[in-house]
Amino acid sequence: MDVLEKIRQLSSEYFDEIVEIRRHIHKYPELSFGEVETSKYVQAKLNMFGIPFRTGLAGTGILGMIEGFDTSGKTIALRADMDALPINEKTGLPFSSRNKGVMHACGHDAHTAALLGAAKILNEIKDEWSGRVLLVFQPGEEKDPGGAKLMLEDGVFDDYRPDVVIGQHVLPEMETGHVGFKEGMYMASGDEVHITVKGKGGHAAMPHMLNDTVLIASQIIVNLQQVASRFVPAGIPVVLSFGKVTANGATNIIPEKVKISGTLRIMNEEWREKAKQKIKDIAANTAASMGAEAVVDIRDGYPVVFNDVRSTRIAYIAARNFAGKENVEVMDIRMTAEDFGFYSKSYPSVFYRFGVKQNEGETGRLHTSTFNLNEEALRTASGTMAWIAFSFLTDSVEYI
Repeated sequence: MDVLEKIRQLSSEYFDEIVEIRRHIHKYPELSFGEVETSKYVQAKLNMFGIPFRTGLAGTGILGMIEGFDTSGKTIALRADMDALPINEKTGLPFSSRNKGVMHACGHDAHTAALLGAAKILNEIKDEWSGRVLLVFQPGEEKDPGGAKLMLEDGVFDDYRPDVVIGQHVLPEMETGHVGFKEGMYMASGDEVHITVKGKGGHAAMPHMLNDTVLIASQIIVNLQQVASRFVPAGIPVVLSFGKVTANGATNIIPEKVKISGTLRIMNEEWREKAKQKIKDIAANTAASMGAEAVVDIRDGYPVVFNDVRSTRIAYIAARNFAGKENVEVMDIRMTAEDFGFYSKSYPSVFYRFGVKQNEGETGRLHTSTFNLNEEALRTASGTMAWIAFSFLTDSVEYI
């Protein structure tokens, strides 16, 4: 039996165990940087598989390591995130969250289970490959500053520098059994934009005697649309949206302060910095022209997720070999953000999707109380990740 068939066989053989792992993690979700029990559970599984690891990275993070028959080969890092979201689950599943107000509504339970499955497979066939596989179980993807950033700062790759970092993420719109790849820029950076407009408030019936901070804030929001439509080049995807405006006045009171909060998403790191400065300039100048002041606070979030072209092409071809070419898709860009961008900023990286769409019934959207993935996807997720890692380790796929 060749290795490809062996991995397919093992992904099926371990499938029930991987499902059990996912259900346990789903039942006991923990919020970002509080994944204490989840971390202990993953550690117990690694011990059971005979895989050494170290802990304490970014708090609850874990770095496992599998060595092949010869350690002179490549080093491949595989990453999964472990945190859940502050959402009350409404799926009605028998393994629904037991932790009130917390739910795995973004598939991190599946990511962790699939990585454990891939790790078990790669450990089983370690006589077939040389090099090292680093297993990165990361906390805090859902919360700034991002577990990836903190793992890197804690030296997760100080001892062994990976030749490529590989991560995967569920996609409820994609058919179960499918995987998808996108070379180059894939996911946007994500920064928080907070603007406070300060002026002279007063009686709403006498606007000529004050600065209408509400009107000024409204004008700032309108003027800032120029950042996307007129400032950033048309070929660079950018979104600037404001979802919160706080004006604590009344029907007859114009407040002294109005607060605006939003998000900047962009696919280019150079223009990301230019756009942030333009936001500050437009807000300040708009407010000043109307006799008020605008204080701008832009909080840096996650960088752009950039998929190394050569590495992504190799992973794409490997996935076609494992899952069948009809089950491998070319993805479009996404304006959502991911802290995997911190890895891709420092190392050649591949971040791809695997489909979890239900064959019958609603899958639910990500970050909602009804998100319910198709567990058959775990067979694909664990096997595909193991085969992609093996392909990199053995140079068994040629770049086209």
